[in-house]
Amino acid sequence: MDSKELALFCRECAENRKGEDLVILDMRKVTSLADFFVVCTGTSDPHLRAIVSEITERLKTDHGIKPRARDGVGLASWVVVDYADVIVHVMKSEIRAHYDLEGLWGDAPRVRKPRAKAKKSVR
Repeated sequence: MDSKELALFCRECAENRKGEDLVILDMRKVTSLADFFVVCTGTSDPHLRAIVSEITERLKTDHGIKPRARDGVGLASWVVVDYADVIVHVMKSEIRAHYDLEGLWGDAPRVRKPRAKAKKSVR
């Protein structure tokens, strides 16, 4: 799985747990920190934990991928999961607005969600 596929998979997992305002920033031409940032909002501490758990458990069970590091687990308003080339940020809305990662890294292009393949109609 390349870094873009990993970022898209993380977004899909966050969507499964109703993560809000999901954004993937393509950091490859902006910084050497990571290839992609996945940023999403959770509405409460349990919601943040559910989103992070969905991402980490699905990557572990489906692809054998474990995070390099995690920070903010527990009662935190911002959880960071580091997969080396992809860094996932799950935050409460007030923290996200305050730190404004999308603004800070405003020159990083956003990755659009791939379109679902259209079904062929049978006539």
